[in-house]
Amino acid sequence: MTLQQYIESTILPQYDSLDGGHKRDHAQMVIDESLNLAQQHGADTQMAYVIAAYHDLGLRYDRETHHIRSGEILMADEQLRQWFSEGQMLTMRDAIEDHRASGKNPPRTIYGAIVAEADRQIDPVLVIHRTMAYSAKLFPNGDFNTLYKRSKEHLQEKYAEGGYLKLWLNSERNVANLKILRDIISNEPELQSLCRQWYDNNLKILI
Repeated sequence: MTLQQYIESTILPQYDSLDGGHKRDHAQMVIDESLNLAQQHGADTQMAYVIAAYHDLGLRYDRETHHIRSGEILMADEQLRQWFSEGQMLTMRDAIEDHRASGKNPPRTIYGAIVAEADRQIDPVLVIHRTMAYSAKLFPNGDFNTLYKRSKEHLQEKYAEGGYLKLWLNSERNVANLKILRDIISNEPELQSLCRQWYDNNLKILI
C-alpha cells in the first residue's frame, strides 16, 4: 500500500463524521492548496500532504484543543513510520499544532505556515454561511437575530481589520478574498442579506 492509498482509504473517511464545515471536501481542499504551496516554497510535498490530511482529525474530540489532538493522532499512527523518520513526524506534529487560526504565535516551520495558509480558505460567502451554521449549532433554538448577532461578532473578531486571523504566507488568493470579506463585514445590509440567505435556506423558520 502506498502512502496516498493509506491516506485515502483510512484517514480521509474519518472526516465524514465531523461537522459540516470540516467534511472530507474541506480536508481535500487543504491538501490541494498545501501541495501547491509546498511546491512554491520548496518544501517536502509528502509531508505537506500528510499534515493537511491529519490537521483537523482532533475535531472528533473538541474544537478548542483540536489542533493538539490532531497532532497526537498523527504521532500515534504507527503506519506513518514506514514512510517518515521520527524527526519528520515531530515536524509534522508541530505544523498541525500551529495551524489554528487563533494561534498568537507564528508557525515554527514552513510546514506550519503552509497548512495554516491552506486552511484559510477565505471564500467570502462560504465563510459567512459556515459561521451561521456554527452559530446554529451553538444556539439550536435561536432565531435569526440571535444567530446573526453571534455570527457578526465572530466575523468581526476573526476577519475584520485587526482581527486575530493571520496570513503567514500571504497567498494571492487569500489576500484578495480577505479584502472582499472585510468589505462585506463592514457593509451591514450585505452581511445581513447573506446571513439571511443561509438561514432561510437551511432552517426554514418563519419569524
